[in-house]
Amino acid sequence: MFKSLHKSQAAALTLMVLALLVLWYVGALWLNSDLLINGYERRNIDWNFSQLLADAYSMKRPLLPTPDQIAAELYKSIFDTRISSKRSLVYHTGITLSSTLLGFLMGAVLGIMLAIGIVHNRTLERSLMPWVITSQTIPILAIAPMIIVVLGALNFTGLVPKAIISMYLSFFPVTIGMVKGLRAPDKLHMELLATYSAKPGEFFWKLRWPTALPYLFASLKIAIAASLVGAIVAELPTGAQGGLGARLLSGSYYGQTVQIWAALVVAAVLGAVLVALVGMMERKINRRMGIAA
Repeated sequence: MFKSLHKSQAAALTLMVLALLVLWYVGALWLNSDLLINGYERRNIDWNFSQLLADAYSMKRPLLPTPDQIAAELYKSIFDTRISSKRSLVYHTGITLSSTLLGFLMGAVLGIMLAIGIVHNRTLERSLMPWVITSQTIPILAIAPMIIVVLGALNFTGLVPKAIISMYLSFFPVTIGMVKGLRAPDKLHMELLATYSAKPGEFFWKLRWPTALPYLFASLKIAIAASLVGAIVAELPTGAQGGLGARLLSGSYYGQTVQIWAALVVAAVLGAVLVALVGMMERKINRRMGIAA
């Protein structure tokens, strides 16, 4: 029964992927054909559908590249290029990853500290929580250049400004999730610890923190993805020579759509891997605490 269920799910997934590929190739033909036809007419070239089809799927700068073009660019920039080269996607991924992880770590620590303060101090909750929420209404594309300029004037360049922008995006979900988690313990459990004359530290480490862990890890998965977005956005206004954001920017300058799509694919895969790693950490900690499913 389970084997047949898995087979049907695999068949449905395969069918969906094939349908998406067909739609992608049809879309590439549709978007690229107008550009090609205009070029044929300007040069007075007689053309037919088979020539249009071949040229639409082999353009050097297509409006929409095909999956095989993106795959070829990925192979060339990952496996056929030295890692130290600025044409290597591995090189650019490493730069973006470093600022992503530093910003995520800073955002997670800041979010946890803010949540602890908010939960244990009503004055902080009333004065700080509105500002935490309001901070996320400012578009990151608007605030990123200001952060870069201000920190640059203070001689902070390179990794630190990008990490701070990543932190700006990642601390918010951690703060909100931890506030919810630290307030999640059952009232009866709180009263039971009170009858044992538990100290505030014991309330926190023996009840509030274990109860908040599921909320924390759910927030961390969102935060690590947001941190990656922040790192990529931070590379756009800096004119950086490295990073996936710089790769996207240079591709847009020179009309290299295949390069742009390859960088986007790498960014998406990197985000999925980072979220999966947080999930693995969650399962490992749950097993050690004896609460694994």
